[in-house]
Amino acid sequence: MNSESSAIRADLLRRRDETASQATALEGDLRSLFEASRSSNADDEHDPEGSTIAFERAQLTAVLDATRRRLTELDVALSRVDAGNYGVCERCSRPIPAERLAARPSARTCVACASRR
Repeated sequence: MNSESSAIRADLLRRRDETASQATALEGDLRSLFEASRSSNADDEHDPEGSTIAFERAQLTAVLDATRRRLTELDVALSRVDAGNYGVCERCSRPIPAERLAARPSARTCVACASRR
């Protein structure tokens, strides 16, 4: 592995660690929300706070799902670094522009192929 690949891998690992920490925190928040709503006698349907609690639960769940997807994408990017094909478009085999990788380090396609979806 060359020094550029090592630097990319280190950056991806740092991002992965941050994302994993975010997922853990969100899981704790969601668990706390479930526990708080379980211990109260609130009826979501008839309690004025019920819709707020339901919305917060749905919002936290959506953010957690997105964070878990980002974690998976970072794992795939790390695998691509290890395989030597990070930064190469999966569809056309052309290089993915550095600007795209800087903005989205887990990108697997170049801009042209991504826009064809």
